[in-house]
Amino acid sequence: MSSATPLPPASKSSPSHGPLRFLLGAAALVVIVAGLRAAQSLVVPFLLAAFLAIICGPAVRWLQRKGLPQFFALLVVITAATIAILFVGALVVRSANDFAVRLPALQQTITDKKEHLVAKLVELGVPINDTLNKQVLDIGGITRLFTQLLLGLSSAFSNILLVLLLLIFILLQASTYPNKLLAISGGSPETLRRARLIQEAIMNYSTIKAAVSLLTAAAVTVLTWALGVGYPLLWGILAFFFNFIPNIGSIIAAVPPVALALIENGLGNAAWVALGYLAINGIVGNAIEPRVMGQGLGLSTLVVFISLVFWGWVLGPIGMLLSVPLTMVVKIALEASDDTRWMAILLSAETGDVSTS
Repeated sequence: MSSATPLPPASKSSPSHGPLRFLLGAAALVVIVAGLRAAQSLVVPFLLAAFLAIICGPAVRWLQRKGLPQFFALLVVITAATIAILFVGALVVRSANDFAVRLPALQQTITDKKEHLVAKLVELGVPINDTLNKQVLDIGGITRLFTQLLLGLSSAFSNILLVLLLLIFILLQASTYPNKLLAISGGSPETLRRARLIQEAIMNYSTIKAAVSLLTAAAVTVLTWALGVGYPLLWGILAFFFNFIPNIGSIIAAVPPVALALIENGLGNAAWVALGYLAINGIVGNAIEPRVMGQGLGLSTLVVFISLVFWGWVLGPIGMLLSVPLTMVVKIALEASDDTRWMAILLSAETGDVSTS
């Protein structure tokens, strides 16, 4: 009696293997993204502290090379970071409180300007119905914009203590991370090389971006002070942080001071403020920054914009600030595997930006 022919074992290269693995990977990605979004209040302080630690790390090592013990080097760097953060936070809170005191007077000014505008339109024969009067001519929305902006900035500093504590512990443990990475990777130096590549990429980006943002902030502060717009230091700080948001950050930062100039000083002053912002962003953002930054990001322009939307949706405003560094980390991590290198190529500005090692 003939025996049944055994079925051959399933081949790893079967047609269904590739799509199944892709679907499993996509499902895992959805779960990870959903988890990050749900744990936003915990993830954001940690990511911010890690980003600050990468920036502060070279300063700590430099002080150690100068002969300062590790504890005192950490103390100097953390003290400087704390003073800077508390100064910015105090300025934002003070501006928010001052604006709250001035809010009734500003609202009355807005009401007077609106009534004057409606009267002028009626004189010109423009019919003003309730919809146009309440919605299109709702200049009072500007005050709500200011209030939401300042409340958002104030709440951003509510986790300062947690971020500083995380920063201290990350810097204290920084010297042990290379050995831990080697142990995790089974002694392979490739993982350590990737980690150093991530650190160098973020350091180069943050250093150049911070210098450009500082230049933008100084120019905005001088501009708003010279044109008599209230809170010039606040608009400078706002320009500094929003300059880290690619593509649209400088536009968002210009809206509040232009609106305030319109309320306090009239249309002509607001036009000069808007032209000043255009000039600053044109010179710094389109002439100086690309020349200094070069092709250091290794990310396509489309990917930078998509990452802004994606990380902003997942992590909120801080995700928008960190969108480029986070995407650079993802790109470098994807380069480590042959299975995911194609995704790193899609993120790159050019094919040559992805290492093949």
